[in-house]
Parts: sequence; C-alpha cells; structure tokens
Amino acid sequence: MLYNKPAVSIPDQILKLKSRGLRFKDEAKAVSYLSNISYYRLRAYTFPFQDNNHPNHPFKSAISFEDIISLYVFDRQFRLFVLDAIEKIEISIRTQIVYQWAMSHGSHWYLDPTLFIDLNRHTTEISRLQQEVSRSAETFIAHYKSKYTTPPEPPCWMSLEVSSFGLLSLLFKNLKLGNEKKMLVSYYGLKDVRILENWMHSFSNIRNICAHHGRLWNRRLTAHIKLPTNPKNLFIRNNNIIPYKIYASLCCMKYMIDIISPGNTFHIRLKELMRNCPLAQEKEMGFPTNWEQDAFWL
Repeated sequence: MLYNKPAVSIPDQILKLKSRGLRFKDEAKAVSYLSNISYYRLRAYTFPFQDNNHPNHPFKSAISFEDIISLYVFDRQFRLFVLDAIEKIEISIRTQIVYQWAMSHGSHWYLDPTLFIDLNRHTTEISRLQQEVSRSAETFIAHYKSKYTTPPEPPCWMSLEVSSFGLLSLLFKNLKLGNEKKMLVSYYGLKDVRILENWMHSFSNIRNICAHHGRLWNRRLTAHIKLPTNPKNLFIRNNNIIPYKIYASLCCMKYMIDIISPGNTFHIRLKELMRNCPLAQEKEMGFPTNWEQDAFWL
C-alpha cells in the first residue's frame, strides 16, 4: 500500500482537530505550541481520547487542546521524576556490582569467562562493552590507555562505569550465582536474584524511554515488572497490580530508593506530582484506588 498523505500546515492541523471535536480556548497559543511540539508527537496524547476505529478519529468526550497540553507537560515532569529515581538506582547497583566482584576476583574480573553462565553471551557482551569503552570521552579512560598496556582493557571500576545500564543488566544476569551475587541481592533486601535481574532489565527500558523523551504516563511497558513475594523490607500490601503499568515499577523503585537513600522524599514528590495528573489518568498508569493510603506510601 502506497503512503501518500501530504504534509499539513499548522492552521490546517488546528482545523482538523476542531473537526474531530477538540476544543480550543486560544488558537494563537495553539499555533505556538504546534510550532514547537509536532502534531504527530501530540497524537500520542490525544489517541486515548479518540475513537480510533472511526476513519475520522473523533474525540469521545468534551476535551480541549489545553487539556492535552496539560497532559503532555505532566508526562514530561513525570519522566524527569522517574529518570532521577532510576539514576540513583543505577549508580548504586553499578557500585555494588563492581565492589562485590572486585573484592573477590580482582580488578579485571569481568573478563574472566569462568564467572559467567553462558560463554557465548559473555563474549558478545564483552565485545559490546569494549565498544562502549572505546567511544567514551571520559578522562580516566584516556589516562588508563595512555599509561598502561597490560591488560589493554581498563579495570572494572572504569569499564563498567561507562557501560550502559542495559548492558550492565545483561552482564549481571549472566553472572553465576555465587556469594557475590547473593550478597548483592541481600543488600537490596531481596531473596530471589531473579527479582533484581528483572528490575534491572525493566528499569533500563524505562530509562531509555525517559532519555529519548518518549510517552511514559500510560505506556504499556514491554519489560513486565515482577513483584517480590517475600521481601525483607516493607512493600505494598496490594498485590493485584498490573505488571506492565508504570505504578508497579514505581513501587519497586521506591523499595530500592528506601534502601539506597533512607529518609528520601520519593513518596512525597510522587504524591504531589499525581495530585496534578490531568484528565483523571491515574487508572491508565496502573494506580489503584486510594493507593497513597497503603502503609508503603505513608
């Protein structure tokens, strides 16, 4: 099938949205918004409120362009909030992985294939890590390469410092279940290594969405989160949580941050943010009714 849709001018974009039932309080301001936020990008925010089985995609209820912009702004604030949380978690996990294995196996343990489950995966992942190291502009990488020749790869506290969170999660999952892995999982108040492996994978995917300015508020996450069945620390009592909605991941982020940074304000800031969630979209994010009354969030 040939794609032959023409480009649409901003005034015509507004006319099209109006014909579908979207209201405008200030069309001049709407022109300014559409000049800086593309019509196609905003389509991800209008989509849930339209009848998308109808060829003209009419809006199903009374809603304004300003409502859509409010939701867009909320989603941006929400992404920044989540990205801040994942940054803390990523740095902590990276630190613990480097420390636990370096103390037992030395500075270049990540190159030792005997520590890993799947040797083919290890070869592939180390190759990816070497590429990330070679692309790094960090001064400490350049210093190592200029001063040392053997081994050619920098020590773990340098190499893994510049690796992506996604690659770090793959390397961690491929590590054998020894004392180091058990100690690391225990450090985060968990009893099942598969839970932490799942969280790392899920958080790295969410981080990529945030870093690339993707829609997060009502996204169906592809990396479903797993909830711990018997964690050492306080967790949500309501286990009837949708694993592909962002609320489930937020619960796991808070669990980790409570360990990493006792006395943090994650729960307070999330409540404040959700009070400003437009168009009653809490349910679309997976938030259960009265979620903030759970002891976990108090």
